[in-house]
Amino acid sequence: MKLSLGFSPCPNDTFIFDALVNNKIDTDGFEFDVMLEDVQTLNEWALHQKLDVSKISYGVLPLVMHNYTLLGSGGALGKGVGPLLIAASNIDTKHINDKRIAIPGVNTTAHLLFSLAFPNAQNKVFKVFNEIEDAVLNKEVDAGVIIHENRFTYQEKGLFKLMDLGDYWETKTRLPIPLGGIIAKKSIDSDTIVEIDGLIRKSVEFAFKHNYPKLSGYVKKHAQEMSEKVMRQHIDLYVNNFSISLGNDGRKAVGKLLEVFRKTNTAKKRLS
Repeated sequence: MKLSLGFSPCPNDTFIFDALVNNKIDTDGFEFDVMLEDVQTLNEWALHQKLDVSKISYGVLPLVMHNYTLLGSGGALGKGVGPLLIAASNIDTKHINDKRIAIPGVNTTAHLLFSLAFPNAQNKVFKVFNEIEDAVLNKEVDAGVIIHENRFTYQEKGLFKLMDLGDYWETKTRLPIPLGGIIAKKSIDSDTIVEIDGLIRKSVEFAFKHNYPKLSGYVKKHAQEMSEKVMRQHIDLYVNNFSISLGNDGRKAVGKLLEVFRKTNTAKKRLS
């Protein structure tokens, strides 16, 4: 059986899916047509049901739940892994509502976490995540929300951290931060979905057992502009036990994020 599968070229995703898509584990007859894209593109594709199985931001999950099932494996949750609000100068966060803020995609978890911390901020500019640092440096915006490898490099560019949005979430909820998850189309047979979920779990377990702390050629190939140190930081931050299985805490965290989404959208309707 052949299925379309989408995930990002970031080291955490290529680390997770390497064994599955490169036949390092027994795939039980499944084949995958793999597409590597940034997460905002994957979010948009999920809204249009383009792929059978896909990585998404948890921020878009409420909008695709009628067509997709959330899998228990392959996702990114954790502590100390959230997006950062940064600027070219040390702006007082009490003034953020009046500032122009760059956000990595309208349907991303980063946007939801920013909205939780700053519900009254309205002047937002949505960009691809790797464009945000330059937008701040070039003064296109006053501040920006950064994710992925930019968390490790912003200080080298003279940028300031104004707030750790993940830390804000953890303090408020006492739950891990749900960043990205794996979904499968509900039109796929339920037994097949269970099998796919199990294969992704095996792929993660294989990666930890055989590919780490070494980095496979597949991970390096798709992260060519990163040093191996940054690749490992990426994996250490975003791949953990929650990537093997969401578990009770993981599912509670996802449920809480869905609650934030509902409240945020209710507030928007009241303002409109």
